[in-house]
Amino acid sequence: MSAEPAKRQKREEYKKSLAADESALPKKKFYRQRAHANPFSDHALEYPKTPADMDWVSLYPAYAAKTATEKENDTEFNESRAGDGKEQTKARGITKDVEIADIGCGFGGLLFALATKFPDTLSLGMEIRISVTEYVQEKIRALRAQNAENKTYQNIGCLRANTMKFLPNFFRKHQLRAIFLCFPDPHFKQRKHKARIVSTMLCSEYAYVLRPGGYVYTITDVRDLHEWMVGHFSGHGSFVGVEGRELEEGEVGQCVATMSTETEEGKKVERNKGEKFVAVFRRVEDPAWPGEG
Repeated sequence: MSAEPAKRQKREEYKKSLAADESALPKKKFYRQRAHANPFSDHALEYPKTPADMDWVSLYPAYAAKTATEKENDTEFNESRAGDGKEQTKARGITKDVEIADIGCGFGGLLFALATKFPDTLSLGMEIRISVTEYVQEKIRALRAQNAENKTYQNIGCLRANTMKFLPNFFRKHQLRAIFLCFPDPHFKQRKHKARIVSTMLCSEYAYVLRPGGYVYTITDVRDLHEWMVGHFSGHGSFVGVEGRELEEGEVGQCVATMSTETEEGKKVERNKGEKFVAVFRRVEDPAWPGEG
């Protein structure tokens, strides 16, 4: 008899026990999932038709924007929210934009570090694997409960998404100031290269959602993938490579150091004494259209 049903039953029982204690941190062993996911499969995903349709309040409730009526009567609003939900109005959006996207966030090591590194910035983890996404969401819930007084970790969220297909559905043009691509699936076989998270088309999508002056941060332990990503971003007219002191100073240096040490894959590479290949690319200003200026 297969052990899979018993394993699934244990996982469901564990999740029920976890739900009873909001501050209990989830255990990774109950959320393990195979590393590879086919981005071309028809996954059962929910995504907004346009960025304007995205319900950010469910991810960042502490930043929920109030309507004019709610601002006039906070007491009435709070009482209605405490009821059975019938008087609540539809989510209205949040007071800040998400500015950092961790694409393929895995178990969220970088995301949790970003919460404290940039406490005034909203960061979003995006992960295609169901169980891994659930782990990050449960950990965010627990950390928020543990830090209810100082409201730490209210500025991060995680959702399940296939960014190769739907990235522009979530973000407006030039909304983001940073994108992280940390230890993406290398897809070693040549016939699988089309599934890599960096391609000419995807570079254009990253350029669309990233504001001029923003950065794409990449890191991998696979030299071939590193050269692939460098080649595609360097060959794209919207990006230039970052070199020298700029990689070590200010926010860029802080982000490079954080993604090199805080991700689960990065820690694994460190334990195995492997190499890490880092590359950063800055989004340049779009050229003027003919006849402008």
